[in-house]
Amino acid sequence: MARPRQFDEQDVVARATDLFWRRGYNATSVRDLGSELELTSSSLYRTFTDKHSLFLRALDHYRETESAEAAERLGADGPVTEVLRDWLVWTVSHVDGRGCLVVNSATELGNSDARASERIGAAFGTTRAALTALLDRGRRTGELPADLDVDQVADLVFTLVLGLRVRERAGQSAAELASAIDGTVALVTGPSA
Repeated sequence: MARPRQFDEQDVVARATDLFWRRGYNATSVRDLGSELELTSSSLYRTFTDKHSLFLRALDHYRETESAEAAERLGADGPVTEVLRDWLVWTVSHVDGRGCLVVNSATELGNSDARASERIGAAFGTTRAALTALLDRGRRTGELPADLDVDQVADLVFTLVLGLRVRERAGQSAAELASAIDGTVALVTGPSA
């Protein structure tokens, strides 16, 4: 007779997410997972099949938490430029040098892992859509230039954010990135704001 599970699967996924976020996919071994999650290899395999499946669950968990919070912050009430700046500062200051699991995974894996790439693309899409909605709101309310090409600027700001996340992962502090953040906000507001 099989023994009942002695652990909370969601808690294990959250803890695995943290480990993959800190170390990366390739640098995290099954032994590391077992030690960090306090599970035997057989429990890991029985529950998650393999390391890759657990990693995909970790990416899903990240999208449900961090990516969702980013979208929520971009949808906050208040002046658009303040919401944008607050979000940019948050992206580089709330995780103590870990960067973004999605960005880290994209740079580590490239497009070599189709299932991970699908999740990475979905996470990018969620953030980019929220950013586009914020910029569109600013254009409609007159906070941003009326002729602002929302899609183009959203794409540019999103690309800048990816660079900020990489710089943050490389050890630069939010204070060191403040100039780039302020420059990004100034670029969005344009000369007429």
